[in-house]
Amino acid sequence: MLNFIYYPISAILWFWHKAFSMVLDPASGVTWALAIIFLVFTIRILLVKPMANQLRSSRKMAEFQPKMQEIRTKYKNDQQAMSLEMRKLQKDMGFNPLASCLPALVQVPIFIGLFHVLRSFNRTGGNVGELGMTVEETRNTPNYVFGVEQVQSFLDARLFGAPLSAHISMSPDNYDAFSPLGMAADFGRPNIMWVVIPMMLASAVMMHFSARMSMDRQKKRQAAAPKKPAGDERSAQMQMQMDLMQKMMLWVMPVMYLMGGFMWQVGLALYMFTNNLWTLVQQKFLFEKMDREEAAELEAKAALKRTNAPKPGARPVNTKKSKKK
Repeated sequence: MLNFIYYPISAILWFWHKAFSMVLDPASGVTWALAIIFLVFTIRILLVKPMANQLRSSRKMAEFQPKMQEIRTKYKNDQQAMSLEMRKLQKDMGFNPLASCLPALVQVPIFIGLFHVLRSFNRTGGNVGELGMTVEETRNTPNYVFGVEQVQSFLDARLFGAPLSAHISMSPDNYDAFSPLGMAADFGRPNIMWVVIPMMLASAVMMHFSARMSMDRQKKRQAAAPKKPAGDERSAQMQMQMDLMQKMMLWVMPVMYLMGGFMWQVGLALYMFTNNLWTLVQQKFLFEKMDREEAAELEAKAALKRTNAPKPGARPVNTKKSKKK
């Protein structure tokens, strides 16, 4: 049903595995790990521009809110006129509410797709969504764009002693598929935990600091902004909602990530570690870029204001008198 997600994800993973196989052992866990890491790089490079647009959209939102409140007050008894004026304001300001959601929405199906593709290398499980194949069947069944040879290569690969599609909660009954037929598993649950848990903890810490960086920047911008008059109940409620969302991103999301990590494969934990590291570094550079853009805009506005201002000592022009003449 979700093949339109699974095939592209597996194709990108296949491409990078082929690329690194030219210089490294195709069956090495390092080769497969690099393929997962560069899957992250491929996707995140494509999302750099939408992410920058998201930050610009957030900046426009700050300018949009006061004008939006004016429209609500003016047309509070005419919903149709209010909607028309809102759309007109969005068009004039170039504000797109969907721009702030796109990067996050794109990454959700990618995460789901990679989770499924990695799980589908070992199909011996009997849980919901698993096929319950024998070891021989699972080692001789293609996985989307991966042929049988690559499936066996992936199953035999180890990253610090753990298979890339093994997870902490996996039943030991499914371990045999990660070794050639007739050979016993050369790893146990502790091997998986020693690889997954450090990456989970590091990812949770990076999620926290990414959220804190965003929150600190927002507080700095609010402190520098002109004080709004009291009594705007709607704006106060919106601010409370934003503060709540920031606190959730700061603490709740990292904790939820850790709670779900016991069922994530080694490869998926590596994906999340790389993805969160990219987010942390990218956010720092984009925030600095957006701050420079905003400073340049403010300077341009100030320069325009100085240009249009009357010269010191100049007599003001009486436009009404001029029109009478």
